[in-house]
Amino acid sequence: MAGGTPRIFVSHLAGIAVFDPNGDQVGRVRDLVVILRVGRKPPRLLGLVVELSTRRRIFLPMTRVTSIESGQVITTGVLNVRRFEQRPTERLVFGELLDRRVRLADTGEEVTVLDLGAQQRSARREWEVDRVFVRKGRTGTFRRTRGESLTVEWSQVTGFSLEEHGQGAESLLATFEQLRPADLANVLHHLSAKRRAEVAAALDDDRLADVLEELPEDDQIEILGKLKEERAADVLEAMDPDDAADLLADLPEEDKERLLSLMQPADAAEMRRLMSYEEHTAGGLMTTEPIVMRPDSTVADALARVRNPDLSPALAAQVYVCRPPDETPTGKYLGAVHFQRLLRDPPYTLVSSLLDDDLQPLDPEATLPIIAGFFATYDMVAAPVVDETGSLLGAVTVDDVLDHMLPDDWRETEFHLDEGEPAPEKEAGAHGA
Repeated sequence: MAGGTPRIFVSHLAGIAVFDPNGDQVGRVRDLVVILRVGRKPPRLLGLVVELSTRRRIFLPMTRVTSIESGQVITTGVLNVRRFEQRPTERLVFGELLDRRVRLADTGEEVTVLDLGAQQRSARREWEVDRVFVRKGRTGTFRRTRGESLTVEWSQVTGFSLEEHGQGAESLLATFEQLRPADLANVLHHLSAKRRAEVAAALDDDRLADVLEELPEDDQIEILGKLKEERAADVLEAMDPDDAADLLADLPEEDKERLLSLMQPADAAEMRRLMSYEEHTAGGLMTTEPIVMRPDSTVADALARVRNPDLSPALAAQVYVCRPPDETPTGKYLGAVHFQRLLRDPPYTLVSSLLDDDLQPLDPEATLPIIAGFFATYDMVAAPVVDETGSLLGAVTVDDVLDHMLPDDWRETEFHLDEGEPAPEKEAGAHGA
């Protein structure tokens, strides 16, 4: 964890208890899952393999870990109990990396890996394995030579990372790891169907969900159809609810119902609610996960929610103040507080005293032209959607409006921002000849 946050050494996590937010133990850590990268770049720590009381082993993403301290792991409480299956690009730390023989890059000397150190990258909430604790000297079956032990940077050892010029999907993924989801989606779109399926199968659920949201409908349906049904349901759960509902709505009725039956009940209910609205209406475009605050919440509370790096800039632009319940559909919607207003008032100020309650919310049946006119008139990047009972149903963001107003083939255009204009359209037959 850069910037003063502590580093954890993975050996300290072996067998420690995993708890939900209520303090109930859900299992124990049995391994850690990392994804290697090209060259000497530190690998990403994706999550933990947790063994439940039933002896089933499941995958717990690091994004669902709220703290690791005092010999325990605390989770958000949201667990997917499907059995863990290792993917081609993934490596198990205890099972594959510890006790491995590697070389020091400077001297070429062989050393044994005893432990790995990981830190969280605060800007993106990603974990990296950036330190290696090694011992010099050989370890044999009948004798152990005790040599000097030292901790080195990941880049100071060789024998871990992927080869630069490999042809497998994992090497391709490592090459494109730094791409934004929209750019990686463009890469996938221009791959062959076989190669696209290989890369999609190797991506972790959250990354694949982000990429699917940026792909044309045909590519989304094709990729989803080639995944195992259980994994397809996991990926749909990881997508933004409005994007997942749009994708489900495009599937044949039988496939849609089968996937819904495999999803968590709360997620499936949310999908059904979104699909009950016409596609090009506020109800069909909205996300059901805006920032909802109670009237007695403070500016400090609201800013803590806004800081969540998983939120899009549009969703983080304002918070919606409602009476309980806090989940959509909420209790009575009272008004919105804009992010800039939060920055101008003391932390102890109640959000209920800062409401912009003059702005009329959108009706869930409002059509696309009405929504677009609303955004243009009031210079908004997000707008609340409220039903006839006064409950907040969700929020429409400007990116969702643009997605539905641009031409169907807009994703085919490659933008070169340094040139100030889109690149020329590719000639037919340029790919897959």
